Amino acid sequence: MNDIPIHTPRVLQQIKEASQALGFTMNCDDLTGNLLKTLAASKPGGRYLELGTGTGLSTVWIAEGMSKDSSLWTVELEEKYSQVAQQALANDKRIKFFVEDGTSFLERDQHERFDFIFADTWPGKYWSLEIALNMVKSGGFYIIDDMIEQPNWPQGHDRKVQELLDFLDKRSDFVISKLNWSTGILICTKI
Repeated sequence: MNDIPIHTPRVLQQIKEASQALGFTMNCDDLTGNLLKTLAASKPGGRYLELGTGTGLSTVWIAEGMSKDSSLWTVELEEKYSQVAQQALANDKRIKFFVEDGTSFLERDQHERFDFIFADTWPGKYWSLEIALNMVKSGGFYIIDDMIEQPNWPQGHDRKVQELLDFLDKRSDFVISKLNWSTGILICTKI
């Protein structure tokens, strides 16, 4: 058995090429993407939130697993990155793009509830975390990646990751699985 995804989204290569042209190197890898697709498929009619659209690779994977009656809100600070995702996914009416600071989004929309949150940026992961966790519905997923040291980590980031892991370990309102696989993934289910 291998873990290489067998069905990849149609626009994946287009986004990868656009990312490379922009010098954007923080896309989720295909293994993480395939896992996101699989988890998204478990929430038919679900409401999804992605914090950190980037150029849209993880967005594409999530959308690939969503049912036709699902919706995805995705937030990215950098307009040039969000534009790549918006162009590639222009025909998918289930997706709503927000080009703004993730913390501002979380503070403004903290009354919203989601079946699935993928936090792939600092807001909702390293700050405003409590707001993001409160936005997860009972039975919903909170997912983060990049928990295994990455080449692009800033100096001292390993301490932030360990503090985040320690904080999540102490929570009694989530069941947590740590996957030492791909880039290091946490899947947290709200109870």
